[in-house]
This record gives sequence, structure tokens and C-alpha cells, in this order.
Amino acid sequence: MSVQITTSFVNQFSSNVALLSQQKGSILRAAVSEESVNGEKAFFDQVGASAAVKRTSRHGDTPLVETPHSRRQVTLDTYEWGDLIDDSDKVRMLIDPTSTYAQAAAAAIGRSMDDAIIAAATGTAFTGSSGATSTALPAGQQIAGGSANLTIAKLIEAKKILDLNSVDPSIPRHIVVSPDQIESLLGTTQVTSSDFNTVRALTTGEINTFMGFTFHVSNRLAKSGNDRTCFAWAEQGIKLGVGKDTMARIDERPDKSYSTQVFYCATFGATRMEEDMVVSIVCDESA
Repeated sequence: MSVQITTSFVNQFSSNVALLSQQKGSILRAAVSEESVNGEKAFFDQVGASAAVKRTSRHGDTPLVETPHSRRQVTLDTYEWGDLIDDSDKVRMLIDPTSTYAQAAAAAIGRSMDDAIIAAATGTAFTGSSGATSTALPAGQQIAGGSANLTIAKLIEAKKILDLNSVDPSIPRHIVVSPDQIESLLGTTQVTSSDFNTVRALTTGEINTFMGFTFHVSNRLAKSGNDRTCFAWAEQGIKLGVGKDTMARIDERPDKSYSTQVFYCATFGATRMEEDMVVSIVCDESA
């Protein structure tokens, strides 16, 4: 039993069990490519670009073009959440907290999924037939902080990098930032009046797109000192492998005096599929 459950007893607090402020589920799952997989590790094959050969004679031999192949490895991890609710606790409360516990469990699994996606986006990817080669995000795919928070100029540069890499513009593009970056956009001197109105609408939740990117706001992005690492990506550039989607069980535990156990688990992992499709954007939040 959670020792914290006593904070909900009716003789101390209100009759409702409130779910405290928290990110409720995954923000980024729908913004990446997802595939069901089996086993502890999964491999996703890639086919690179090749060039056509100009015909220089009649009835010549058919050219044989080497099509480049590579693959990415995803290691799957299982995440679990569980807690017990005693019958005596239910008696001392005006409502059954099980459903609220279930919400908290589902939210925790979703946040872990976002953490896996965030780590994979700008971290080390494992490539090769057995996943033995470590591949870092190249410097050309990284926009330095430059003593500045998120600016229009950085968004333009991120878009330019994807365009120069010939990333198909029909593939949805996304960017994940913290609330500090949204605030910074409103204060940048580079924003025109029309841009300001768009960013203001972004801030108030009236829209969620700007400069071709769908914005996602997360408080889980890595931060070192004042530098927050945000990133932009094309949807197919990050892969989420799901071995077992969220499984929930709420039942009695005879070995725990028939207390009700709330249990959630899921198995998943993520990887960056292509460096050309991901752009790291460091933002100085002290600026």
C-alpha cells in the first residue's frame, strides 16, 4: 500500500481524490513512425539513395546499380507501474480511488514513452547488420545555442537543413520545445507583426503549427546549465518500436489481504532512423 494514501482520508481532506498536475500520457507518440515488433531487439532496414546511369550506346548492357542498404537497431525495455489499495482505505474514503490510480499509471507509462523518444532523437543510434556501430547526430544537424533562446532565425535554419537534405516536404514535420521557447518566440525582435500574431495564437493554443512545423510542448527535454536541447524532425526520422502496448490489470491480490492492485506495463524502444531528418536546436534559456 502506498504510504501516501492517508493524505486522502476524509477526516483530513476533501472527498475527491484529485490527480495532481502532470503530463497525462505521451505527447510525442503520434508524431513519430511506429511499428509493432517482437523480441528484445528489433532491426529496421533502410534503403539509401542511388543514381541512374546514362545510356551511351544502343543495345548496351543493362547497368547494375549498387543500392545502399543499412539498418537501425532498437532495444526494447519494459516499463511497469503498480500500487495497492487496501479495503480499509476504501472504507475510510468516500470514493474508490482505483480509477484515479489507473489514470496516474497510464500517464506514467506515457511519459516514459516520451523519454525514450527524446533520448533517441539526439542520442546515439546503433546501426549495421547487428547494431554494433554507434552513429551520433552530425554537427551539420545541430544548431548551437549561440547565447540565444529559440528564435525565428533558428526555425528558419532548421527548415533549411531539412530542405537541403532533400527531406520530402510531404512528410509531416514536428518540433518539440519547452514553454520557455514559446515565450522566447513572442519576445524575439525578428518577429514581424504577422509572425507575432501566429506565435501568439500558438501560445494560446488556437493553432499548433508555425513555419511548417507542428509544435509540441514538453517539460521533459534535456537541459544542461541554461541550455535546453529541443529538436525538429520529419515524422519518419524517428521510429518507435512497440513490443507490447500498454497492458492494464486491476484485480485483487489474495497474498496482500485481498487488496486491490493497479498494474500497468508496456514494452517499447525508440531510435533515430535517419540523421538527415532530425535537427537538434540548443536554446539558451537565460537569454
